[in-house]
Amino acid sequence: MTHTKYIFVTGGVVSSLGKGIISSSIGKLLQARGYNITIQKFDPYINIDPGTLNPYEHGECYVTVDGMETDLDLGHYERFTGIQTTKANSLTTGRIYKAVIDKERHGDYLGKTIQVVPHITDEIKRNVKLLGEKYHYDFVITEIGGTIGDIESAPFMEAIRQLRWELGKNAINVHLTYVPYLRAAGELKTKPTQHSVKELQSVGIQPDILVLRTEKHLSDEIRHKVAAFCNVDYDCVIQSEDLPSIYEVPVNMQNQGIDTAILRKMNMEVGPTPELGPWKSFLDRRNKATKEVHIGLVGKYDLQDAYKSIRESLSQAGVYNDHKTVLTFINSEDITEDNVAQKLAGQDGIVICPGFGHRGIEGKIIAAHYTRTHDIPTFGICLGMQMMVIEFARNVLGYTDANSKEMDEKTPHNVIDIMEEQKDITNMGGTMRLGAFDCILRQGSHVFNIYQKEHIQERHRHRYEFNSDYIKEYEQKGMQCVGRNPESNLVEIVEIPELKWYIGTQFHPEYQSTVLHPHPLFLDFIKTAIINK
Repeated sequence: MTHTKYIFVTGGVVSSLGKGIISSSIGKLLQARGYNITIQKFDPYINIDPGTLNPYEHGECYVTVDGMETDLDLGHYERFTGIQTTKANSLTTGRIYKAVIDKERHGDYLGKTIQVVPHITDEIKRNVKLLGEKYHYDFVITEIGGTIGDIESAPFMEAIRQLRWELGKNAINVHLTYVPYLRAAGELKTKPTQHSVKELQSVGIQPDILVLRTEKHLSDEIRHKVAAFCNVDYDCVIQSEDLPSIYEVPVNMQNQGIDTAILRKMNMEVGPTPELGPWKSFLDRRNKATKEVHIGLVGKYDLQDAYKSIRESLSQAGVYNDHKTVLTFINSEDITEDNVAQKLAGQDGIVICPGFGHRGIEGKIIAAHYTRTHDIPTFGICLGMQMMVIEFARNVLGYTDANSKEMDEKTPHNVIDIMEEQKDITNMGGTMRLGAFDCILRQGSHVFNIYQKEHIQERHRHRYEFNSDYIKEYEQKGMQCVGRNPESNLVEIVEIPELKWYIGTQFHPEYQSTVLHPHPLFLDFIKTAIINK
């Protein structure tokens, strides 16, 4: 292909309709046709990135290979398509304005008055086209966060309007709206969709394809009505019903011809419909998995999206072990020595979740102690791994006052300490150890046998680390430090080989687990949990 094609995905009526899933599905279908694609997310909030946002505000913070803290939708992009995203795939109003202000301070605008149009919109346009021009993708899919009509998204909509005018047939808009069902009237209502499209048209954008989110199946009559009232071809009105799994969405979209509609709108050859063989095999295996494996998530954020990538990784690993993973959130703030057995009862394995701050810490330590002494398969991730280390220091090494410097500045046994390069940092955002780092595994260790290789690379998001001064004591008492960074010698993985499965990782393996390539640690953890039943 000579020119990169651009697909803009916008949303209307309400937020949380699933623009990220639709964008990922479109990417998957175009990829299946042999096209080289990427997906980027523009978030209209003024934060530079979600790194300092509370998970209750924004769900999990995803991390790219090059160390950018991003929206959780980038996790969907990677899980669906297998692509690796970078900081170029995630932008916020904050980053756009900061780039423009930095240029103004530098004198790049030669004394001109800086305005939303053209300076902010030009910066948005530059970032939209950057991926296509620099990396020569066939398709760049750009998802705009929020809802049409939001004040903060206005500059993004104006930038899209200009780009569609400039790019002609090389750019289209896919607009996602909601068709509510009024139970009292027993009717599906299209009026919100009509208003949403009018709002879009009022800023100069005519949608090419409409995706209608609905809890009930839409009749041909309703789709014809929407097409007529919104100036959209009938075969470009796609319905997105609630499905048992988000992974069924690409197949549903393909069955309705969204990929052929996109290619036709861009004057491209449609060609034969891809089989989606491996994807459908995954779905078939998922639908046939009726036996259950129960995994408890010990954490402090009682919100599904807070541990989104972990949940998806465990679910995928269950499918590949022909089991349905049933996840139970166990609030670590509620765990005590007296009730830990009751709280963890019925779980075949336990994940001690990542996080920051003091809240719920002691509950995680109590849970780690219980699972270690009762030989329950346990997976500690980031802060979860640190809690396993602290528990071991208190109850095996005999340091009852052991702690992390994050929780207790004055602890005499700082088995978890702040990283050297983090000591003088005062800013919270974007300053942790972020992105992919190398790790060397000890031959013969449990994790070496799981990965089946010595050299791995995993993504990090932390500023505290295992204190290497204690390595010898830990190893003498049975907790082995089996994964090290080759440059800094930082401990990345601990395990207790005498137990069935007791492994903690300083990194976040969930960021690298995808539908077609599930992460080996999750696969083996679930496999062991099933045996443990």
